[in-house]
Amino acid sequence: MHRVEQVMGFPVSLRIDDEEVPEGLADAVFDGLRETDRRFSPFRPDSEVSRLGRGEIAADGVSADLAEVLSVAERYRRETGGAFDVRLPGRGLDPCAVVKGWSVQRAARLLHGAGVRRFCLNAGGDVVAAGGPWRVGVRHPEIADQVCVVLEIEHGAVATSARYARGDHILDGRTGRPATGLLSLTVVAPTLTEADVTATAAFAMGADGIAWAAGRTGCEVFAVDGLRRVRRTEGLPVAV
Repeated sequence: MHRVEQVMGFPVSLRIDDEEVPEGLADAVFDGLRETDRRFSPFRPDSEVSRLGRGEIAADGVSADLAEVLSVAERYRRETGGAFDVRLPGRGLDPCAVVKGWSVQRAARLLHGAGVRRFCLNAGGDVVAAGGPWRVGVRHPEIADQVCVVLEIEHGAVATSARYARGDHILDGRTGRPATGLLSLTVVAPTLTEADVTATAAFAMGADGIAWAAGRTGCEVFAVDGLRRVRRTEGLPVAV
């Protein structure tokens, strides 16, 4: 089965290649993503995130899910020396850089729990898959209709942070200014939570983020720096 819906501001594609798909499973996947958006979007005034940002909820009174998201964000803030930060002056609390990968990875766990063996869940270009091989193209950072590398994933996740889709939207939390040292950075990791947040955090660090991401356990990296030089780790699963 193959289904595509617009959720959280981007297209989400679910493909399941098993011969039998449990009834209602796809509905449950997309309903869960929509519920996450309702709860955690900083653009919805009634969301838990917005209410926390306004001080209507105490930090120790948030839901277990939001506490988990904020814990991930704090860990990456510390590990990047503040380059990655979901609380930037003048912008309020915005955990979207964690929520996207975290919520899609949770959807993947739902699929695994239902016994699905072969699936690919693509959320705005960030992918979590199982039962491969799956081929994942990484868009060229400057030529929209070309890819610069094709990866082959058996079981795991791929996420890319770049400037081509939304401009200079990733800020360096240490300066508050756009991070411009890289054109794109892709991370392959066991989970989309780790791949997505690591890619965003490394991009926020600029050129130094390449080595930082490459040094993380289980992560492989493909990056194009501001001088258009390609950097990649030896274990990157490039398709043959």
